[in-house]
Amino acid sequence: MYKPIIKPLFDFLAALIGLLLLSPIFNIVTILLFIANQGKPFFFQKRPGKDEHIFKIIKFKTMNDATDKNGNLLPDEKRLTVVGKFVRKTSLDEIPQLINVLKGDMSLVGPRPLLPEYLALYDQEQKKRHQVKPGITGWAQINGRNAISWEDKFRLDVEYIRNQSFALDLKILFLTIKKVFVSEGINQVGQATAEKFKGDTLN
Repeated sequence: MYKPIIKPLFDFLAALIGLLLLSPIFNIVTILLFIANQGKPFFFQKRPGKDEHIFKIIKFKTMNDATDKNGNLLPDEKRLTVVGKFVRKTSLDEIPQLINVLKGDMSLVGPRPLLPEYLALYDQEQKKRHQVKPGITGWAQINGRNAISWEDKFRLDVEYIRNQSFALDLKILFLTIKKVFVSEGINQVGQATAEKFKGDTLN
């Protein structure tokens, strides 16, 4: 009852209310990033969702498109703008994903949608993370986010799927709010973003 009916309805209503309440912040951040990123406040990228269906995720664009003399993009930490750094630290970059929730691509709570190139690297256990819609936040995010290993993230994702419930989703949402206020686990040590997944490092 909860997973097929109540959760999708709750996601839609919460995302709609969230966008309405956050619209002043949404508009201000959009303007600031429009200026910082030469007219590009949003970031669109293909991500695999439920059953590995590909959709386009929407986020605020926290890095500019600066390149070196050969036309190659500079490292992430050098492209992260001052505004972008603040937006990422406060997790405001996640707000546009409420649009993905309204469209039905995502849920408020679930495994984070990663890159399509990772699909071929998952083992059978890790593939289970695609049995549900990806989320704006999830069990792995409140247990370390980018500061934990890929293996731990995937273990927590699958653990969430096995124990999914209304009570667990509420717990994750409340703890996410707490994490945002204390800015825990935003980045891996010494990196502006999470290190790319390269497959099972245990073998």
